[in-house]
Amino acid sequence: MNSGSQSLIARLLRHPSGLVGLLLLLLVLGMALGAGYFYPSGPWSLSGSPRLWPGQNPALPLGTDSLGRDLAAGLFHGSRVSLAVGAAAAIFSVAIGTIIGGLSGYYGGWIDDVLMRLTDAMQTIPSFLSAIAIVGIVGPSLVTIIVAIAIVSWPMIARLVRAEFLRLRTYDFVQSCRIIGMSDLRIIFTQILPNCLAPIIVASSVLVATAIIVEASLSFLGLGDPNAMSWGTMLGNGRAALRTAWYMTAIPAAALVLTVLALNLLGDALNDVLNPRLKERS
Repeated sequence: MNSGSQSLIARLLRHPSGLVGLLLLLLVLGMALGAGYFYPSGPWSLSGSPRLWPGQNPALPLGTDSLGRDLAAGLFHGSRVSLAVGAAAAIFSVAIGTIIGGLSGYYGGWIDDVLMRLTDAMQTIPSFLSAIAIVGIVGPSLVTIIVAIAIVSWPMIARLVRAEFLRLRTYDFVQSCRIIGMSDLRIIFTQILPNCLAPIIVASSVLVATAIIVEASLSFLGLGDPNAMSWGTMLGNGRAALRTAWYMTAIPAAALVLTVLALNLLGDALNDVLNPRLKERS
């Protein structure tokens, strides 16, 4: 780890939102990494009597669902699905949006017109409905969900990157690179892109949180991967017993809220740490 990374982490830890968000996110990450160790039998095995309330059985601290499955096991293994989908969808969204936004902002002209009209067309379609349509047509699986979320999420990144490229391409250091004969791709990836990483990183935290919510919503509606236990699946399973066993819904909902809150707090802290001038102006 270089000094720049150490400095960034130190500044995040000194930021109240960053510290809380990082601790919460580390807790969820620890759950995901320890799921196989603490619950090796997986989230689908029957562990006790159906609808055991939290605290009734010390071996099942969070109780069981309507089929007798351990809710704690589902919570731990569900964190794997949520983090994996959120991270993968964000990576693909950032990759697509960065390429489209970078080409549009750097070259301008008809390339900018074509790519921005494509972006406008994507943004006119409600993103969640598009995700439902893609998953419904192709079929529910984690890969399909990740691809669907990435397809509907990249326009935000594209517009952000385009604005940064439009601003940076007029700077003297870019003009100097052109004068010495540096290729366009080299200028884009070695000169301009590194200078607009800060807003991309901040936006990525929001994308991860959004992807987790979309995956949970799809699973809640029955469009999630039937072979993967996610927090949305747990929410959907507990919906029928909401009046008599509300804990089955409250537990995964609380995990979902805390994870999204952690990412939002971390995003706010990253924005303050990476863009201190914006905070001073406000």
